[in-house]
Amino acid sequence: MSEPITAEFIQNFLVVWNPSEGSKLYQKGFYGKPLGIPKPKIAEFNTPVILDLMEGLYLAEKRVIRVVEGTEKKRVTLEKLRKTARRLYEEFDQKYVVYKDLREHGLTVTPGIKYGCDFAVYKYGPGLEHAPFLISVRKPSDEVTATEIVKAGRLATTVRKRFIIATPDMRTKKVNYLIFKWFKA
Repeated sequence: MSEPITAEFIQNFLVVWNPSEGSKLYQKGFYGKPLGIPKPKIAEFNTPVILDLMEGLYLAEKRVIRVVEGTEKKRVTLEKLRKTARRLYEEFDQKYVVYKDLREHGLTVTPGIKYGCDFAVYKYGPGLEHAPFLISVRKPSDEVTATEIVKAGRLATTVRKRFIIATPDMRTKKVNYLIFKWFKA
């Protein structure tokens, strides 16, 4: 196993300051966003990489990154990252179970905020394809109205994506996916 990449914890995100390490991380699975490059088409760049807390926690759990903070570069615990993420994300624990499940299945997961959902998911990666899936995370006990489904379906169809509702079982950490396919009558 190689030495973990160092990421600095700054408020609500992580920064990999070393450009070559940031490039390696991006190449491993499209982790992070290269600073100043909105839609990177290449995997090698000469800029720091910014990670959000969800992917940072995932990478720290996998020991791909080592998280530090402050001028003394003090190590940040997984619990501190989790606690901060819980303040930042609504229903973080449910969303994280889904994020982790999707990543474990080899998919690339990015925030879906611009589509009004939790995640945009790629088979191959950003820059290589448009995200084919939009995922909304719900508790199994949540009610979903027909209007919500129609709105999500119309949006997904407009941007040529499949709409999926993911419901994690927090006890077993298993995730059920309900995929909607739209057709014209």
